[in-house]
Amino acid sequence: MSADPPPPTAPIDPAVRRRGVALLAGIAAVWLALDLVTKIAAVATLEGQRPVTVIDGFFYLTLLRNPGAAWSMATGYTWVLTIVAVVVVGVIIRIARRLASTGWAIGLGLVLGGALGNLVDRFFRAPGPMRGHVVDMLAFFSPDGSVFPVFNIADTGIVCGGILLVLMAVRGIEIDGSRDRG
Repeated sequence: MSADPPPPTAPIDPAVRRRGVALLAGIAAVWLALDLVTKIAAVATLEGQRPVTVIDGFFYLTLLRNPGAAWSMATGYTWVLTIVAVVVVGVIIRIARRLASTGWAIGLGLVLGGALGNLVDRFFRAPGPMRGHVVDMLAFFSPDGSVFPVFNIADTGIVCGGILLVLMAVRGIEIDGSRDRG
């Protein structure tokens, strides 16, 4: 006994796809701009200063330049992290043509904006292209990142967007807006 073949997928309405791509691009642009503005402000106001206590024991503003990933992992592989981010950006741009789900558009927009924000640092900050250190400034529980990693707005977009994408996949919602019946 064989299983029924999956129903053919309906073509994506071009207007729906354009709205999805526009939403993705808009979210990515806003998130990138927010990340760049906060990094510029952090460098301008926190450079050479002691961490600012916002909520004692809970939230601090501090300036760290991170050559690696979270908790400064892979610090010797900054160029690899740069290549991974470029690949992520390329994959998102490539799959955007199938986009017809609002949830996927939001999640991918957050990830794209975050990846681009950190890529700007990797390409344009010291010590040089593909080796630049990412500016981090948001610290929970300790100002030095010893309890939880110091992060930035780009990182928040990547994490929140990634969580949303996992939730969409778990719920069986495909990038084209269809439901996975399996």
